[in-house]
Parts: sequence; C-alpha cells; structure tokens
Amino acid sequence: MAIIYLDNAASTWPKPPNVKEMMAEVIDDFAANPGRGGHALAMKASKTVFRARVQLSRLFGIQNPNNLFFYMNATQALNQAIKGFLKPGDHVISSSIEHNSVRRPLEYMHRTSGVDVTYVGPRENHLFDLEDFEKAIKPNTRLLVVSHASNLTGVILPVADLGAMAKQHGIAFLVDASQSAGVLPIHVEEMNIDMLAFPGHKGLYGPQGTGALYVRDDIDLVPLIHGGTGSQSEAVDQPTTRPDRYESGTANTVGLAGLLAGVTYVMEKGVDNIRRHEWELVKRTITALEKISGVEVYGPGVDIERVGVVSFNIAGVDASEVSFILDQQYGIATRSGYHCTPLGHQTAGTEARGAVRVSYGIFNTEADVETLIQAVQEIAAAFE
Repeated sequence: MAIIYLDNAASTWPKPPNVKEMMAEVIDDFAANPGRGGHALAMKASKTVFRARVQLSRLFGIQNPNNLFFYMNATQALNQAIKGFLKPGDHVISSSIEHNSVRRPLEYMHRTSGVDVTYVGPRENHLFDLEDFEKAIKPNTRLLVVSHASNLTGVILPVADLGAMAKQHGIAFLVDASQSAGVLPIHVEEMNIDMLAFPGHKGLYGPQGTGALYVRDDIDLVPLIHGGTGSQSEAVDQPTTRPDRYESGTANTVGLAGLLAGVTYVMEKGVDNIRRHEWELVKRTITALEKISGVEVYGPGVDIERVGVVSFNIAGVDASEVSFILDQQYGIATRSGYHCTPLGHQTAGTEARGAVRVSYGIFNTEADVETLIQAVQEIAAAFE
C-alpha cells in the first residue's frame, strides 16, 4: 500500500532529491569538523555551514548572517532565546495557541525567576486582534513571543503588526516560525522581528536535527551552552563574537548541508507558490470535510487563509482511533492527540478529546485530498 503522508506539520516528507545528495556528498567527501582546523577538509566543511547561514539569511531578510545561530531544532532555539533573554521580574506577553516549546520555557521562567506571563486569546473565528496584545502591556513587559501560525488550527497571527507594536513600546519581539518558515513570507527587518526561531525539517525541507535562531545584533543573550567553539580557545569564558558565542560543540555539518539544499529548493520553488499550493489543498479539505455528517473541523473558516493544517474530529470516535484506521486501512499518515499544544486545544475547545490533524506540504496533491475525504466519509458512516 502506497503511503499518503499528511503529517508535514511535524516533519516534511519526502525531501527534495538534492537534500539527500548534498548530505551524502558531505559524508563521502569532507565530513570534517568545521571551524576546528585549517586543513582543506575542515575549511570545506566550514564553507558549507557558512553557505547555509547565508542562504537562510537571504530568505528571511537578515542583514548579517553571523546573527543566525544553528541548533538541533526550534525548541533548542526558543529555549536559548527565552531563557537567555528574560530576567527576574520581567513580564512576557504570548498567545494562547503556543506550542510547548514556548509555553514550557515561559512557565519554567515563571517558577524559577518570577517572570510574569500573560497569554492573549483569539476573538471570533480564532483570529487574534492587535488591541488585545496592546492592552496586555505592563511597565515591566520586556518580551512578546508568539507563534507565527498555529500547528493545530493553522491560524496566522498578524506578525508584522505585532512587530510594529512591540517596537513602538520598546519590547523585544520573538517569533516561533515552526509552521511558517518556508511557507509564509518572513522578513525580520520589515516585520520588526528581533528574534526568529525555526526548524530546518519542516517547511524548509531539510533533515531533522537542524534549526536556527536569529538574534538582532544589539540583543545579548546569556548562552545556555558553554564549551568549545573553535575560537578564542585560550579564554575561560565564552567568546564574544557571533555566531561562536552561541554555537558550542561540533556543528551538524551533514544536516546543515541538507538544510542548505532544502532552503535552496524552497527559494527556487518560491515561498508564495508553496503557500498557494498548500492553501488550495486546505480549502478543498475544509469544504469537503464540512459536508460529512458527524465531522467537526476546527480553526478559521474556509474564507480565511491559514497554513497547511486542518484538524477535525468524527462524532463518537476517538481521535487516535480515527488516525489509526487512516493509517492501517488507507495508508494515510496523520497525527492525533494534543500536538504538544494543550494551550491551543483549550483555545479550540478540544482539550477533552484532542483532534486528528492533517497537514500538507509541497509534494501533496489534489488526489491525496480526495483519498482522505473518501476515507473519512467511510469511517464516519461506519460509526454512525
């Protein structure tokens, strides 16, 4: 049975062919330690990592590539940003759709450092209003952190407007682009984004084990990891130069080579083209699911654009059972449960049961949607 992969919000699959080719080239030809030697292989590895840094900077409008730091994933990047920036007594504003990679570090800082956190919820149709964030500002508000798009409902937050508001009030602005990097246009300067965290294995079509954090050059974070950087080795403390200050340990050269290939593919394909492709599949899915008796779809209506995510439930059937049947009987890979966003499920009203999530990527087709809809129709009919 052929697999129809509809779990791209977790990790995109398949990858563009050049991702595998680039990674294999590094393993076969120059898998040396970047920045740890002057020999030819080490220099070749260093250039590969730098090329990835430059290509990502081009995609996101980052003027200085050295302000982009590599991590294993967006979670590590977010932890560095949140824990490295906040101080005791600070106030943070966030949203009620946050993934645990934002919520848990915030709650940790609340417990250990007395950081105050306010979560702003949406209004009608799951949409957020700028006024609600502005009303939450306090004299000690130092950080605004939001997901660019929900991994549960696909709702897109007004990041450009939030960035302008944060700048006006002198508040640092951190964006979790886990569901938007490579799918929605992002320009850190134009959107007034001070810090941007993103994974490499989702919309950028790189391998797992890659991610990054952009930090504006006048923001200094306390490094979470200390160790070898290949520079200023004689010093007791971490280097002051970027990106070395925030990149201790051996880089994932093989993974970053794959990420370079993935980002190059995205840029050649065009972010706007990827966005339109996913949105067309989402619209078809929502429209068809809403016609099936017993199916409830969550998130904005079909007239409001979202990223490539659709979550739903079938009346009388546990979400995990629906996902299991889709996998075992139809060869359709989805994800059920709480999607690491209990806040999002509380906001969507699904905290008691979770949901089934389908999520699209550039390699999905209209035929995939039709197969999914047929399967859901049959499952819903069987449990009526």
